[in-house]
This record gives sequence, C-alpha cells and structure tokens, in this order.
Amino acid sequence: MKNVLKFLFSLLFFSSYAVYGQDAQPLPEGTVPNEHNIVGAEYPRIGKDGRTYFRVYAPDAKKVEISFRGEMKKGEDGSWTLVSEGPEVVGFHYYQVIIDGVSAADPNGKPFFGMGKWVSGIEIPEKDVNYYKPRKGVSRGVVSESWYYSDIRNEWRRALVYTPAEYDKNPEKKYPVLYLQHGMGENETSWANQGKMNFIMDNLIAEGKATPMIVVMDNGNIENFRPLPGENPNEARRKFGADFPAILLNEIIPHIESSYRVLTDRENRAMAGLSWGGLQTFNITLNNIDKFSHIGGFSGAGQINTDQLETAYNGVFKDPKVFNEKVHVFFLGIGSEEHPERTKNLSEGLKKAGINNIYYESPGTAHEFLTWRRCLNEFVPLIFKQKK
Repeated sequence: MKNVLKFLFSLLFFSSYAVYGQDAQPLPEGTVPNEHNIVGAEYPRIGKDGRTYFRVYAPDAKKVEISFRGEMKKGEDGSWTLVSEGPEVVGFHYYQVIIDGVSAADPNGKPFFGMGKWVSGIEIPEKDVNYYKPRKGVSRGVVSESWYYSDIRNEWRRALVYTPAEYDKNPEKKYPVLYLQHGMGENETSWANQGKMNFIMDNLIAEGKATPMIVVMDNGNIENFRPLPGENPNEARRKFGADFPAILLNEIIPHIESSYRVLTDRENRAMAGLSWGGLQTFNITLNNIDKFSHIGGFSGAGQINTDQLETAYNGVFKDPKVFNEKVHVFFLGIGSEEHPERTKNLSEGLKKAGINNIYYESPGTAHEFLTWRRCLNEFVPLIFKQKK
C-alpha cells in the first residue's frame, strides 16, 4: 500500500511539473498573469505595454506555435516561449497552442467556446475602464441554466438566463426580457464568459442607467459552419441556423414566460445579437415586430438594401411612421476597425427614408468582443424606457 501511495504521489508531482514547471523561471519584469489563467498558472502574461508572453512546456515537441502570433522558441528546460512583437489590441482575443500541427486549448487557461471549438482566451486590459468588471458594493445578478426540450430539434437544450440582483427580493415583480444572441462559432456561454454581460448588466442597473431586466442567451445553432461534401456553400450558408427563429418564437419564449416572472407583451420584449447573431436578430424581429419593440445589431452580418426598403422583410419599412411607433429602439453598432461604412451607410439610408435608428461606432476595435461589450453597454440603457 505504501508503494502504491508513493507511486501516486510521484505521478502527481510529475504531472504538476509538466503543467507548471515552466513557471519556475524568472518572470518578465512589469508583467502580470492573464486574467483567464487557471489558478497558479503564471503564463500567459501581459506586459504594461500590452505585449503578451507565452510559455508552454512540451519537451518532446518538434514545433510549437501560438495561433495568430507565430512560432515559439525552445529552451534547454523543454519550455517554449514567445513574446509578441508589439502591443496587442486591448480586449479579449482567442488563441490556441499548436504542437506539431495539432491545435489545442492552452492547459494553463480556462476554456472558452469560440472559433467553433473550445479554445483559450487572453485579455489585454482596457485602462481606466470598469463597466464590464465586478465592482465592490454592487449587488450581483445570477446567470443560471434553464433546460427545456425542443420538439423542433428533438433534443434537450440549455438557455443561460441572467436575473437581476433584485429578482429574488421582489417575488411579485415581473420583468422585461432581452434575448441576446452570440455569433458564428460561439454558443450560449459566449456572452456570459467572453462578453462579461452579467457584470455589464449589474453595473448599469446599480447606476440606475438600465431598467432591471432578464437576459436570455441560447444556442443559435451556428457553432460550426461546415458545408456537406458537394453542397453549395451559398445554400449551406442560407440554411445555417435557419431553424432558430422557430425555436425562439415557439419554444424558448414560451419556456421563459412559463418559468420566470416576466412581462409577456411586445413592449417588454427585446432582442439583440452580434455578428451572425445580429443577422438572426434582424431576421426574427423585423419579420415579427408584433412581438418585439427593441432591436439591436452588433456588427450584424447580412445587409439591408436601402434602395428596396418597401419590400425588405415583408415590407416592415414601407410605412416609417408605423415602424417608428412600434420599434422604440433600433440600434446599429460596429467597430471602427471592421469596415464600419456598411453599417453607417445603412443607418444613414434608413434615416433618410424616415426610419429612426441609433448608430454607434466603437473606437479602435474590430470584429471582437470589446466591440460587442461596448455595444451592449450602449444598447441596454436605451431599452424599456417607454412611458407606461
């Protein structure tokens, strides 16, 4: 028995060294661990100047890379290192470790679902900004799982639901609902994990800027785009996530309205989404404005032809006065570094046609979660403000 315990202890010690052994080296001056590292892991690290430092222990590997950044250099101790050539853009960024051609999440980091798989994430801190960070003295809302059966897909599905801090303290109160969608290659966990939506909501509500609301995040069935052999890519793209509108309207909304204390009229129902989730948002809400009164597209995929507004989305824009009376907020957000002209031109074209909308451009950001955190932070204070 003693020999077995010695063996297990030795195995545990060796395994720990395999993961953490590289951290015994002196740490680069002026750097801090990535906030998404697992407890005790020193790498990756972030420098004061925004440069990133990676170290991976893989003594038998022939080649090790960090995705989007390049090849690492091997040291005598079996550790591979890489320092970015210059500062990285502030915000959250995906990455993977590539060992001899095999891509995997970094064992030193917490997993995030993005790029159609479980990967790693690195956060370059945004200076003097805390709207998406937990604050002392601010009551915390709760993000919980809510399971339901989908007859459309013949499967059990999970929605993540944010309830504000006051939800359990006011058992008689009912709340408006925001349905918030992720983008291509992501899933229902992305807004809470990468997007930090719960902290954004907590802070806005605590400051009195946002109406307390429930936020529902579900899987838009757009986790991985892979056309079948011989399938036309355009046809595959058309079908990508095409069953989600029916799931949202006929299964998710009824499930939420029967499981939570929510207001069920269109005046108290909003929807927003990022990238492909923005396209899904437009496809669902603009075809069903009898059910939604607040709409948000964050770097939304697709396009609305302003020269054919009378026929777009079954003529929803044909009568600007009716549209403006029904849709209280029509928000169009995008990053300044992701060719914002398409969204800005759309906004201007809609305004020229008499369609009220709000255009927001996130300075210095591209197609990334910092853009979408900012969009959410701008969008939420606008909704559910109509006169009672």
